[in-house]
Amino acid sequence: MSDLLVEARGLGKAYPKVHRSSDRLRALGRLLFSRSDAERVSVLRGVDLDVRRGESLGLIGANGAGKSTLLKLITGVLTPSSGSVQVRGHVGALLELGAGFHPEYSGRDNVAMAAALHGLDGAELRRRLPEIIAFADIGDYIDEPVKHYSSGMVVRLGFAVIASLKPDLLVTDEVLAVGDESFQKKCVRWMQDYLDGGGTLILVSHSMYHIQKLCRHACWLRDGEVAMAGDVFDVTQAYLAWHERRSAPVEASSSNAARHDVEFSVLDMSLDGQPGEQPLLQDRGSPLEVRCRIRSREGRVPAVAVGVVRADGTPVYGVSTDMDGCAPERVGPTEFSCRLVFDALPLLPGSYTVRVHPLDPEGVRVFDTMERSLTIRGATREFGLVRLAHRWIHPSDTVAP
Repeated sequence: MSDLLVEARGLGKAYPKVHRSSDRLRALGRLLFSRSDAERVSVLRGVDLDVRRGESLGLIGANGAGKSTLLKLITGVLTPSSGSVQVRGHVGALLELGAGFHPEYSGRDNVAMAAALHGLDGAELRRRLPEIIAFADIGDYIDEPVKHYSSGMVVRLGFAVIASLKPDLLVTDEVLAVGDESFQKKCVRWMQDYLDGGGTLILVSHSMYHIQKLCRHACWLRDGEVAMAGDVFDVTQAYLAWHERRSAPVEASSSNAARHDVEFSVLDMSLDGQPGEQPLLQDRGSPLEVRCRIRSREGRVPAVAVGVVRADGTPVYGVSTDMDGCAPERVGPTEFSCRLVFDALPLLPGSYTVRVHPLDPEGVRVFDTMERSLTIRGATREFGLVRLAHRWIHPSDTVAP
């Protein structure tokens, strides 16, 4: 038996452009009277994807990136416009809210229909029904029409049915975003047990915490294409960094000529000896060296400040030469050099910007700014900007003063 459960090659999906009634008529006319395709809008293009038995894949991306479309192609709800997808094994899918449930029938009747569609006979359903009802935990609503259910109750019932079936491949779309916290915890525990037992998961979620907690691999979709795929921490951190850069305020940068007109200006800077605009990739806890050259129009010794901010502009840390009682080294009549070393950078994984600012000798006025991008890599589910050294103490342990 092959361990490759999902195999997609060049997978794509496009729809006719039918935003207005005239578009619909034009598309119908092309279909009836000509061989040319209607004008189409592509929502998914050239996706190559392998999911092996026992793997857990997180599918991430902004709204409209094509995540739900990809899941529907994998589960056979949609047919591809290009490429191919093969799925082997029994698939359990939780896609659109309430999909497959009849609103006029009770929850109990819908469970019976879902079980029949998955091939369970009456005796097997009677055996499993108590555990399905207990997992859903919706009380007397199990005998009420589904149209009276809240969105959270619908998800509870759908997940309970899938959980009882234990499919070879579980495909879920934002199931953890609906329902109360206790049910979310129950779902997470079940998924962890399911994966520990050899199950295979494709999870769509906007919660990077749940993606990192449940998945070993991730695939980032951007504008209908695979932007990045691989280790879950590498992919999610790149995705979060991209989001931070999108939300970062746009600042006007001055030209080199304008820089040289001011009293103090930054000639160049580098991170770990790497100049240029390419972001520096660092592992969490690695050392970092910041170098810069400052021009002083009058030859006066400047103060130099170095700051670290998140890509969205949130300040993390800043220090200057005058704070620490040191001065840049003079390397020419109007040029000064400065080096700052962080022995073990405690930043949590994410995207950051390192900035250099020359100030007057008194450290009062900022004259210029130059910055470089820094991406910190590492596997962690801790929150915040920096990692604080800590240790857990058992309540019965004696703590030395």
